[in-house]
Amino acid sequence: MKAFHHVSTPTLIEESIYGTFRARFALELFNNTLYFPITNILYELLMGHPLDYLRSSDPYIIIVAALIQAYWLTCQAEKRLHRLFGHLIGPAIYTFIEASLEGAQFFTEPNHLAYWFFSIAIGIVQELKLYLPRFSSLFTIIENATRVSILFFMYGIFETHVNHDQTLSLMSFFADPSHVFVGMSVMIIGLSIGLANVTADTYLKKLRHTSQMLKTYSEWLLGRDLLVRSLSDPTALQTTRRERTILFMDIRGFTAWSEVHTPEEVVDLLNEYYRRSESILLQHSAIKWKFTADEVMAIFPHIQAAIAAANRMIDEIHRFLTDKQLGVGIGIDVGPVVEGLLGGANVRFYDAMGDTVNTAKRIENHAQAGEILISERAQQYLTATIPVANRRELRAKGKSQAIITYLLNA
Repeated sequence: MKAFHHVSTPTLIEESIYGTFRARFALELFNNTLYFPITNILYELLMGHPLDYLRSSDPYIIIVAALIQAYWLTCQAEKRLHRLFGHLIGPAIYTFIEASLEGAQFFTEPNHLAYWFFSIAIGIVQELKLYLPRFSSLFTIIENATRVSILFFMYGIFETHVNHDQTLSLMSFFADPSHVFVGMSVMIIGLSIGLANVTADTYLKKLRHTSQMLKTYSEWLLGRDLLVRSLSDPTALQTTRRERTILFMDIRGFTAWSEVHTPEEVVDLLNEYYRRSESILLQHSAIKWKFTADEVMAIFPHIQAAIAAANRMIDEIHRFLTDKQLGVGIGIDVGPVVEGLLGGANVRFYDAMGDTVNTAKRIENHAQAGEILISERAQQYLTATIPVANRRELRAKGKSQAIITYLLNA
């Protein structure tokens, strides 16, 4: 069985696999974009008077710039050339506003230049991950090591102010064991985080691949709409009594045609028959459908949708089959059904059961090639703009009384 109409994207299924936009935005912000702004805020907070700094616009400008950058990068997540460009949004906004307020003095501060350096470096590494996916693990490690080294770099800038004599050269800087300890600790932690992310990314890719496969199989069995509804509401698949319109369609002359054609030709014909049927049912709000050999059964929420689909099927599918000396007959009934998951403990399927289904099948059995027969109950739901004719009384197996039908497309 298959689902009905297209739903808006991303659906609940896609959001379950790839995360909601809000979750991906938060991940981009806290796992990437906000690293340098937070470090810079702490640095400037300690270098001056904390209250004066918090009263100024500086920390809020860089935070807003980071939010804008994270939003843009989330929207353009996997597009080439956009990762590098996106990483320049934060420093560009911050530089433009701050330089207009402070003038040329802004560019004399090493932390301001460091913002550009690390943004470009991380942007390039992320860009390379997209261009060279075979080396994505290596680039992930480099990316995390670069990002964590922001802490050590900003620590070095901080030391130039509080321990100036120890920062006259690299040799004098690393002569202090505490500097060596901090530097090595940051590097090791960066590599550890990188390796952890590589492992997590590998499992995440496998999980998403498996989820995509399960999604495809589930849509084949349940249909896209019912699958989405079942994820948001677990009770959506419980058996429930509803009023539905049931449509059956069958190929006339199919058995005789199959006898004189190869199995491959039969399969090719059925696949094209299914493809055309599915396309029409998708466009006319069919809730569910299933294919059984040359038979199509579809469940509709109302008679108007079923009539529109039936007319399209006659126009397109019947015409397609006419070239092969075949045709289709269609039967439609409206009434109560019990709809939901049916089956045992291990194997279950979604279906509709009841006399309405049986009656629709009996009506379809009496429809000639190119005909749409509807029940008297279905006819009562139609407006005067949909003409019916040729009242017929059908004697069907298992029915104690005749079934009153009308020819829709006389």
